[in-house]
Amino acid sequence: MSEMISRRSVMMSAPVVMTTMVGTVLLVAALAMSAWSGAGWGSVVWLVCSVVQLAIRTPHLVRNRSNLIAVRRADRLERCLFVLVSLTGLVLPLIYVSTGLFAAADYALPGWATAAGAALQIPSLWLFWRSHADLGRNWSPGLEVREGHTLASRGVYARVRHPMYAAIGLSLLSQALLIPNGIAGALALPAFAALLAVRIPREEAMMRETLGDAYVTYAACTRRLVPRVWG
Repeated sequence: MSEMISRRSVMMSAPVVMTTMVGTVLLVAALAMSAWSGAGWGSVVWLVCSVVQLAIRTPHLVRNRSNLIAVRRADRLERCLFVLVSLTGLVLPLIYVSTGLFAAADYALPGWATAAGAALQIPSLWLFWRSHADLGRNWSPGLEVREGHTLASRGVYARVRHPMYAAIGLSLLSQALLIPNGIAGALALPAFAALLAVRIPREEAMMRETLGDAYVTYAACTRRLVPRVWG
């Protein structure tokens, strides 16, 4: 039975890869349309960085789709929150940048805030790239454990247990500054916080079941999202 579930999981990863590729095309199209719609330079920075994020992630989706999934723990709540984050973190900003819809929810920000949002993308993109590279073939887009999963404790994982979530959090904070709109910009932050509140405890429980005492020891020496500055 577990083998059948694993093989079906591999087949289900194909739509994920296709969705990512389609998303890249949509982002590029929105980038072209943003000039026509009069979007500010912050929106253009957000679009470019979103394309870079997809470029970082897509090779890992393609490579890891052949890895059989041994355990999957996502339920309806987790899936709904994931869809909500995708909606607020990608779809709604794309609509706003391309068409100007939701303009009634705009808020004013000083120029330095937009510049700060652009600057935040630098550590966010680096951490997003590095966490994918350090996790390697262990990475999955959801609450899953691959067959042969190993403990990732090197690179950025030597300091924090969830650097990829930290990178996405920085990116969404940047989004709220680059796209000054309550629907297309800031709404993604509470949606992502809700997803993390559900996903992180479940993910860590799954890791303890899979890796045992090794993960317990690792968790005792690291922080979840923000590394220790000293001690």
